[in-house]
Amino acid sequence: MSEKAAERLRDGYFGPYGGRFVPETLMAALAQLEREYRSAMADEGFQAELDRCLREIAGRPSPMYFAKRLTEHWGGAKIYLKREDMNHTGAHKINNTLGQGLLTLRMGKKRVIAETGAGQHGVATAMAAAVFGLTCDVYMGTEDIRRQALNVFRMELMGARVVPVTTGQRTLKDACNEALRDWMASVEHTHYILGSVVGPAPFPEMVREFQCCIGREARRQMLEAEGRLPDVIIACVGGGSNAAGIFYPMIADQQVRMIGVEAGGRSMGLGDHAASLVAGRPGVLHGTKSYILQDEDGQTAPVHSVSAGLDYPGVGPEHAYWKDTGRVTYTTCSDEQAIDATCLLARIEGIIPALESAHAVHEAARLAPSMKPDQIILINLSGRGDKDCTEIAEILKRRGER
Repeated sequence: MSEKAAERLRDGYFGPYGGRFVPETLMAALAQLEREYRSAMADEGFQAELDRCLREIAGRPSPMYFAKRLTEHWGGAKIYLKREDMNHTGAHKINNTLGQGLLTLRMGKKRVIAETGAGQHGVATAMAAAVFGLTCDVYMGTEDIRRQALNVFRMELMGARVVPVTTGQRTLKDACNEALRDWMASVEHTHYILGSVVGPAPFPEMVREFQCCIGREARRQMLEAEGRLPDVIIACVGGGSNAAGIFYPMIADQQVRMIGVEAGGRSMGLGDHAASLVAGRPGVLHGTKSYILQDEDGQTAPVHSVSAGLDYPGVGPEHAYWKDTGRVTYTTCSDEQAIDATCLLARIEGIIPALESAHAVHEAARLAPSMKPDQIILINLSGRGDKDCTEIAEILKRRGER
């Protein structure tokens, strides 16, 4: 790596993407966070405590599951699932909130805030706040509150205050806006536990690093099960944390093909989907430069997805870099295809995936039949679908399927 490239990486850039595009009031907090994060990563005591929390609280390692019946149903490649849905709180989000919760204690702060769409990051933040004795406020759009009533209750039961956001589309982007406004006014005693690999540096790198336990475990488990790495890894991409977590530890293994699946929504018309990498262009959102869905005037476009966790008009800057370099291929899955994939996995394997994860399952269904029986697809099953069951039931009722 050249000296200039190394300097840009230290400054929070991945190629031309990343950086800190924030008001001056947040610069000191971000500088403090970066110092503490770098120090923690080099601190054996911090690492040991994080490992303990991941083991005893999250329940790691999460299993690697050979989906025998799904493999037989599709034909072609062997299908493995990385079972992040079996973590405590039901998704990969806990990996990050435990790490950032420990950093909050390290910085001597007593309050945390978060944004949430599908509610899984909010639940994981509320859980971490309860475990570490922190005050917790979670910003959530009222449309997502409607879609995710169970997770709202879970957050409140663990002592968090869920703050309804009524601006904009009342979804994830708007919740991020309000959380950033809060943080600007409360940085002295509050840490913002950002939930994905987005936002100003050091968040994209830091969240990815806390999620890399997924890929490190998957590498070890796949070598134990098959004696080699998978031919393809597939993960859904909204902000992109679960995908970054499983991709990064194997990003240097060029024989492993990687596919990120974005929300294709109702159509590929602007406002009907949330496919930032497939249909967006470079811009700045929430403090970072990446691919953003924008209208002709450069304003952030409205987005849609049946999955509240993918309902975001931007994506992590490292994903933007991987797209430009061609290391990762990005594609889309429609709302209807995600519902169909959910139903299929439930009926074939007895696993109800989160609607987010179902986007990755659909891509595997499309790809597997064209592959050889000795090839392997690994799907990152990033979360479980309990939170989506009411919404899925309503959709199936409208489709006349229940």
